Parts: sequence; structure tokens; C-alpha cells
Amino acid sequence: MPVTCEPKYKGLTITKDQSAEQQYVIRGTADYDDALAILDATAPMFVGTMVRQSIDADEDHVDEINPDTCIWVGTARYSNPSFTPPSPPATGDSFFSFDTSGGTQHITVSRQTVGAYGTDASVDDYKKAIGWENDSIQGTDITVPVYTWAETHYLSDSIVTLGYRGSLFALTGRTNIASFKGMAAGECLFLGAAGSQRGSGEDWEINFRFAGSQNRSGITIGSITGIAKKGWEYMWVAYKNEKHGTLKELVPVPKRVYVEKVYEEGDFSILEIGT
Repeated sequence: MPVTCEPKYKGLTITKDQSAEQQYVIRGTADYDDALAILDATAPMFVGTMVRQSIDADEDHVDEINPDTCIWVGTARYSNPSFTPPSPPATGDSFFSFDTSGGTQHITVSRQTVGAYGTDASVDDYKKAIGWENDSIQGTDITVPVYTWAETHYLSDSIVTLGYRGSLFALTGRTNIASFKGMAAGECLFLGAAGSQRGSGEDWEINFRFAGSQNRSGITIGSITGIAKKGWEYMWVAYKNEKHGTLKELVPVPKRVYVEKVYEEGDFSILEIGT
């Protein structure tokens, strides 16, 4: 039986660092040198821009008495000589990503009632209340603008002390007390950070996550005007059921609007990533 060398079915395996491997099945010899010789003659020296760097053969099944049944697995390795691996980020480098897909908010008052259909129905019947049913307002969930983003910074070991890590913990879930990354006070919420050290005594790779919600003013709900709220404050409406127009049942009328502070503020300059 002649010695044969055929590529394995899975084909060429290429990695991200511009190197590759091709495996072969070698049959018909019990001698390593013979197996290597036919692999050398079969595996091409070039694959695209990659150059063959090495070959090797490993025993899969070797029978010294009956070489016709012997099987070797040959491997040809390739690399791109012009490929230069990217340098790792240096201390002080930063990377950013963002998402503007928004968040969800439950509302009970619309911006405008644009249609009313049925006997004696009027767009002013329920004062923009959404889903009045059985003496309660059902409301609805809507998508509201929420800007989320992440920043990866490489900070020196001298900055990322035990006290600094404690500050990250304390600032998580706080809003900015001053302007930060183009956002006015109250618009940015710190969602937390995760980090790891790249080696003993070396710098730290830390990923910071934030969410932004715009401050609003000049809000009108029913007959109540001049309402203002910061981005991460919570606004809710108190209603009173009253007779209105030609409707026989009592309907909800906005009487009071409350703006609640639900997050503490924090000094984001402590993060050491600029403002």
C-alpha cells in the first residue's frame, strides 16, 4: 500500500492573530520520518498571505508488523509574517461605548388626548388620564429617553487604593452633584464599576457604567403648570374624582403633583476619569 497524505475534513483553522493550522491524515507507513516527508511534500508552503512555519506528525495508530494499517495525524502551521499583534492598552488609555435604546416608565397622564369617540365623548372628559376604569387609572408603560454608556479606563495602581474602591462602592446609585460628561447636575446616575488588576503592582482595567435622564421644566399636568423635575427624580400625580361635563360618573382630575428625590447626590470627580 503506498503512503498517502490527505487533508482532514474540517479544513484550515484560522485564529484571530492571523495564524492557522491544517491537519492531514497519513496512512501506509510506520516510520515517523516517512510520515513527515510526505506531509512536507503535501502541505503547501503558502496559504494566501500566510507562510508555513512548521510541520509535525503524531501517532494515531502505528503497527510495526503491518504498516498498511498505520495512521498518523499531520499538522501544518501557518502565520502571516506581516501581522503585528495590537499593543495592550497603556495606563491612561480609555474606551467608550453607549446605548440610547431608552427605558420604560409607567405613566397615568398623556401629553394630549387626540381623539374621543362615542355618544357625547369629548377629549376633555378625563383630563388626559389614561385608562380610567372602576374608579382607578390603569395607565400605560412607555419608552422614555435613557442614555446609558460605559467607559473603560486603565488607572495606575497608585490611584486604585482600598479607599478608592470604597468610594466607587459609595457612589454607586448616586446622581451627579455637578456637571459631568456633558450632563447637568441631577441627570447622570452612576450604575457602578467593575475592575481587575493586570498584574501585581501594575495598572487596573476598570469599566464604569452610567445612565442619563434629562432634567425637565415647564411641565403641565391638567391645570397644574410650572412643574420641574431633575432627571432621576420621581414625579407622581394625586387625583380627585369629580363630576365633569355631561358624564354621569365621577372622573379623575389632577389636583396635586409631587416630585420625589429617590437618589442621593455624589461628587463624580472622585472617580478620577474626568468630568
